[in-house]
Amino acid sequence: MNILADLSGNMSAIEVGLAAGGAAIGIGAVGAGASQAVGRNPGAVGIILAISLTIIAISEGTFILVAFVLAK
Repeated sequence: MNILADLSGNMSAIEVGLAAGGAAIGIGAVGAGASQAVGRNPGAVGIILAISLTIIAISEGTFILVAFVLAK
């Protein structure tokens, strides 16, 4: 039984690591897209900033949900 408990703990750590990596990739993609959008249309900085911050907050919220709520 001890081996199964250790394996379960390791798997949850791997899952949390994958969730963190996914959140980081998502935030990087949003940042890249936002910088390209501002480069194309500098007048829309406010709208682009608001939308990108909202998407970043959703991505971080998903990671926090996985890391602290779903991982036992």
